[in-house]
Amino acid sequence: MEIVGQLQKQFVDFSTSLNHEGFLDEQYLQLQKLQDESNPDFVCEVVSLFFDDSEKLLNNLATALQQQVVDFKQVDAHVHQFKGSSSSIGAQRVKNMCVAFRNFCEEKNLDGCLRCLQQLKHEYFLVKNKLETLFRLERQIVEAGGTVPVIG
Repeated sequence: MEIVGQLQKQFVDFSTSLNHEGFLDEQYLQLQKLQDESNPDFVCEVVSLFFDDSEKLLNNLATALQQQVVDFKQVDAHVHQFKGSSSSIGAQRVKNMCVAFRNFCEEKNLDGCLRCLQQLKHEYFLVKNKLETLFRLERQIVEAGGTVPVIG
């Protein structure tokens, strides 16, 4: 059972670092509290939906910003949707990037929007990798016969 203890410590340390580095906020902890024995994969399922939606939104944003005449209202609507979904899972740095992005949409600043899209993709893929690592740790703990510690 020593391996379970090590994995649990890794999980707690990694979760804590995600919070301290601003990748995840309080909302993610709230999601974790909704997960129980009756729905053990709740967080993973919600986050997987976020991943699917995010990839579509990033593609939509890239397409919208490549048009001859950019419809900044449409771009802003996509960014607003991305901001909402990232807020709902607690992806704080993604949400913050969306706030900056929306300011450039308001100003109809194409260069600013294109820069924000690159930064948004960067932040999104960073948090995606970190969450996938967290879920891998959770699976390892469960497979080793342990329980995933509750954070917060």
